[in-house]
Amino acid sequence: MRKAALHNLGCKVNAYESEAMQQLLEQAGYEIVPFREWADVYIVNTCSVTNIADRKSRQMLHRARKQNPGAVVVAAGCYVQSAADELKKDLAVDVLIGNNKKQELIPILEEYFRQLPETKKDGKGIAEHVIDIGNTKEYEALHIGSTAGHTRAFIKIQDGCNQFCSYCIIPYTRGRVRSRLPQEIEREAMALAGAGYQEIVLTGIHLSSYGIGLPEPENLLGLIRRLHRLEGIARIRLGSLEPRIITREFVQALSGLPKLCPHFHLSLQSGCDETLRRMNRHYTTGEYARCCAFLRDAFPTAAITTDVIVGFPGETEAEFAETKAFLENIHFYEMHVFKYSVRSGTRAATMPCQIPEAKKTRRSEELLSLEKKMSLQYRQGFLNLPQEVLLEEGTVIQGVPYLIGHTREYVKIAVPAPGHRPNTIATVIPGRMLTEEILA
Repeated sequence: MRKAALHNLGCKVNAYESEAMQQLLEQAGYEIVPFREWADVYIVNTCSVTNIADRKSRQMLHRARKQNPGAVVVAAGCYVQSAADELKKDLAVDVLIGNNKKQELIPILEEYFRQLPETKKDGKGIAEHVIDIGNTKEYEALHIGSTAGHTRAFIKIQDGCNQFCSYCIIPYTRGRVRSRLPQEIEREAMALAGAGYQEIVLTGIHLSSYGIGLPEPENLLGLIRRLHRLEGIARIRLGSLEPRIITREFVQALSGLPKLCPHFHLSLQSGCDETLRRMNRHYTTGEYARCCAFLRDAFPTAAITTDVIVGFPGETEAEFAETKAFLENIHFYEMHVFKYSVRSGTRAATMPCQIPEAKKTRRSEELLSLEKKMSLQYRQGFLNLPQEVLLEEGTVIQGVPYLIGHTREYVKIAVPAPGHRPNTIATVIPGRMLTEEILA
């Protein structure tokens, strides 16, 4: 029995695909071991969203080679798609597997092992399995029957992006939008429900585009309705959405689906219209604010979270102040704040007026401080009110056993362990805030 180790970098879609590859390996008879241990095969599912992600991908490939110089080291995913020629010169790598080829992992490995006696690890024997991702219409048939968590499972429903934001390499590494057949998604959701998962999270590269490319008309709302009818699924949570999908009609339809969690990650990136224009985002701050109003009208306790980039090329102090004021006005539950990072191959990388790192750091710290304040204020609204909590894992807080879980809005709650079990839904009344000090 050969041993295989996997390491995932990047987004939830990558994590899903890594779990799918692990299950392919298990079905083929491989023993899965931690990445830090000796293995016959190391697989790094790479990320290429920033130049830093590229560097981390290379570091993990070299770490694998160092751990076992005789192992087969596989680079898979987005960095392979963007830098295959560079990786073919890297002595740490034996096999390159691009996106839409991960489903063929086992036959690719079998072919490589058959040819291994003739292969020299000198950079000339690298097996390359990379397609022109921009010209494929095929959705890659990966699926999972279980996941690393015990209560919540991610289901990938689409791949690719057609937006071409000026800072983003993803359309070039993931290709154009392809959607998974709804019948296949239903089957996977039913299998996960049968395995005991209470909550499913729909994920994709550009979730709002679900339905493009399907043989029969379908969209994200129609898919949610399909899944809502399934037995055994208690909650449906959505991954990141684009503002343009949030219409009054869409939100009103969602409000009639009680399994749908009122937790909406609505991508923003900037609270300044001029910056949004340079980013090639396809909405204005006014349109975004209306989307948030629609959500809060239909879901009074809606958790709205977002992504924000600071220090985008040309962002002036006035534009940053405009963004900060907009964020305060919307009042998010959580914000993921990113300092703009130059990504080679994108339009933004060659834009004038690149922002110095020190200025980006200062702006990031300002927004992180704001995020902490707004998150605390939002969570305080849940004190002393009944909350439905999906209990997930045990912990000890100040010497007392608790179960940690999340509300439908994805607010973390600790429940005293006696009388409760993981993977059950309990109604509790939280009496104090969970802080980092309490959880430590």
